[in-house]
Amino acid sequence: MRLPNDSKVGRLFIRTFGCQMNRYDSERLVEILGKHQWELVEDYRQADLIFINTCTVRDKAEQKAFSYLGRLKPLKRSRPDLVVALGGCVAQQHGEELLRRLPHLDLVVGTHSIREVPAMIARYETTGERQASVGFSYDFGDEVDGRSLASRPEVSAYVTIMRGCDNFCTYCIVPIVRGREVSRPSKEIIREVESLVERGVRAVTLLGQNVNSYGLRVTGEPDFAGLLRLLARVEGLLRIRFTTSHPKDLSSSLMHCFADLEPLCPHIHLPVQSGSDPILQLMKRGYTRAHYLQQVRRLRAIREDVAISSDMIVGFPGEGEDDFQQTLSLMEEVSFESIFSFKYSDRPQTAASRLGGKVPEEVKLRRLQTLQSLQERLTMERNKAQVGEISQVLVEGPSQAGGSQLSGRTPHNRVVNFLGTPQLVGEELPVLITAAHAHSLEGVVCVKESSSLHAVKERSWCGK
Repeated sequence: MRLPNDSKVGRLFIRTFGCQMNRYDSERLVEILGKHQWELVEDYRQADLIFINTCTVRDKAEQKAFSYLGRLKPLKRSRPDLVVALGGCVAQQHGEELLRRLPHLDLVVGTHSIREVPAMIARYETTGERQASVGFSYDFGDEVDGRSLASRPEVSAYVTIMRGCDNFCTYCIVPIVRGREVSRPSKEIIREVESLVERGVRAVTLLGQNVNSYGLRVTGEPDFAGLLRLLARVEGLLRIRFTTSHPKDLSSSLMHCFADLEPLCPHIHLPVQSGSDPILQLMKRGYTRAHYLQQVRRLRAIREDVAISSDMIVGFPGEGEDDFQQTLSLMEEVSFESIFSFKYSDRPQTAASRLGGKVPEEVKLRRLQTLQSLQERLTMERNKAQVGEISQVLVEGPSQAGGSQLSGRTPHNRVVNFLGTPQLVGEELPVLITAAHAHSLEGVVCVKESSSLHAVKERSWCGK
């Protein structure tokens, strides 16, 4: 197989499963391989390297990745020179075993091994050796260089601030596949954000398994609230978001950042997982229902309009009907903006996988449907309440609806679609909300005179 050299550019296709952390890792891989004359392609059949970036937090995501990998068998058989690589949490969890199980798989790349990919490819080209790299490395290395050289800057970007997790919730495999918690040096984070802003990025989302504990174990580093205050000074950065935030570590100083820092968006993802104290204890979450609700009240006392989203697990071992009703009542009390909801599934090596009291699949499904129906009502109520309001919308790009529609987000992370021209991408505009839908809002731009709006019909202006 001929890999990139002075006369050839390699073609890379990436399929990403899972969360923002995985998407960030995929972006890093594009940048790292870009230095070695690889370019991203949209059709996997044209690729020289297919990289599948996986998630194992939920069984469904893992099975999707294996199903996709299985569909590549005929392509690999017809093109032996194609390199097939599996990365992310599934790769970290199973390691070399995957090479034995899957003969058409060439490279297994663990969660800390993204920057090893060029060397692994070179070794494969020279020797034909199928390889697995699943060691943990707590050096962030060239992370800043990879992201700061982004050749295709977007309006928003992810920036990792830490890796791993030390909480060991009983259902969660993250500490096993992502390693122990380590904070990235604040100077590197600030330098990367400044570089992204210079290249046109206007909003960043800070990533970590538990951003609230950033810097707490590192002498000389700010805590998370301190890091936010430093980043808020970056000139040209309009918006800062972060995920994920652990309720037990939500400090008063972090809460006050929502009132003090203009770029910090009034939205927090605060996973509760269950509304039942016995289940929270079995999950080893480190807080009670009352404590979670107290944190919500304290936060809303500081910033009344803060939007709160969450994660929910239904059917955790031992969850009875009363436990589930406690979850529903907590959802009503908090009135979440949105949630990510899942049926519990055993994950290998986790403490919860050894618990008794497993909930039947049909009960889990019924509870999930009930929970999601409730959240759909809560979200729709909140969206309808926005109609007639004017929101500042950061324009991110074309809407999925197509045509002349653009799409952007409010500070509260609500998606808004409206008519506009491509020149508006990257601008922050006042938009009158005219209609509410299940997962988005509709609006019109409140600008009468703008060179960027000359092609938009008059009816698309609110005239305010």
